[in-house]
Amino acid sequence: MKRIDFLQKALLAAGGLTAGALSSARAGNPEVIPNPLPPADPEALNIFELEQVAKEKLPTIAYDYYRSGAWDEVTLKSNRESYEKLKIHYRVLVDVADRDLSTTVFGQKISFPIMVAPTAFHKLAHPDGELATARAAVNTGTIMTLSSLSTTTIEEVAAATNKNFWFQLYINKNREYTRDLVARAESAGAKALVVTVDTPMWGRRERDVRNGFHLPPGLSAINLVKYDKDAVAKGQTGAGLGQSFAWMLDATLQWKDMDWLAGITKLPIIIKGVCRADDARIALQHGVKGIVVSNHGGRQMDSAPATIDVLPSIVDAVGNDLTVLMDGGIRRGLDAMKAIAQGAKAVLVGRPVLWGLAAGGQVGVEKALTILRTELDLAMALSGCRNVREINRNLLG
Repeated sequence: MKRIDFLQKALLAAGGLTAGALSSARAGNPEVIPNPLPPADPEALNIFELEQVAKEKLPTIAYDYYRSGAWDEVTLKSNRESYEKLKIHYRVLVDVADRDLSTTVFGQKISFPIMVAPTAFHKLAHPDGELATARAAVNTGTIMTLSSLSTTTIEEVAAATNKNFWFQLYINKNREYTRDLVARAESAGAKALVVTVDTPMWGRRERDVRNGFHLPPGLSAINLVKYDKDAVAKGQTGAGLGQSFAWMLDATLQWKDMDWLAGITKLPIIIKGVCRADDARIALQHGVKGIVVSNHGGRQMDSAPATIDVLPSIVDAVGNDLTVLMDGGIRRGLDAMKAIAQGAKAVLVGRPVLWGLAAGGQVGVEKALTILRTELDLAMALSGCRNVREINRNLLG
């Protein structure tokens, strides 16, 4: 796809360019100035339908970036398929007229146990980008985790969330650079650091390589630019993510670096990307307060186990000593209930949020989160659970 076509389709998807205006402009009328359109509430009944709306609106290069997995996408598929194997042994004759979906994570109360996972480059999906996502998280009563690869500044997201957000971090080879970024997130009001630990190198996502993934002009991983005078767009080389952003990773990262990180911040450290019980136990020794059982949405090590499959052993390994969260493959509120039954305190969702964002901006993200909340609420009622605390492994037989 030519760059101009990519940009035009991106504007159409985002609601910033009407089809009529585009046709007139192609006819050679320079007087036509596209007018922004308000985001429409997409008529989707579930996340799968919302994805189809997003697919129709997004340029192929952006849709493939968001939906792709590593290599043969085995883990991407198994993240979904493993939920279907878990059956709900529901309770009957329980008064479920009143239900409470709220829970508390690291001292923050959320209205339902589904949070926004860190995902990159939201302005590829909508011009409001991470601000739309942040406002939707606030309006639905949950927490957004801002990605290091955000296209919106930390400070803007902090303001949009009333400083009720977490920040996802890749520890850079340059530790002073990392120290400055941590201090900036802490100063902005972040309530936790989510450190991605499954990425010594980028996984190979062949869709991105084939498409020559790059950011269009005007977009950059803005929080990785330290000074305004260096504010050049990164990732616009058409080389794919692995080449464009390899500079930000550190293949020498070890457990001792978690000790270093704990020594430079007062924020709780949550490590994201754990799939083994023994790694979870080691985390207890290095200042870590929580873990996200995750395989990076199937985007790093292909053939890694589905997160829902390894969650129980990790929960059993750490007991109450660590807060355990989980992401990966959640497309139904019922999936979230199964993860909580397996011991997760809450779950995080990434792609469903992106599909909502592409479909309708802030309204679309709120739609996605509301779909999941409504499905979880119904699943709880049908299974005889009046609150999140009553969701446990007994439900799974």
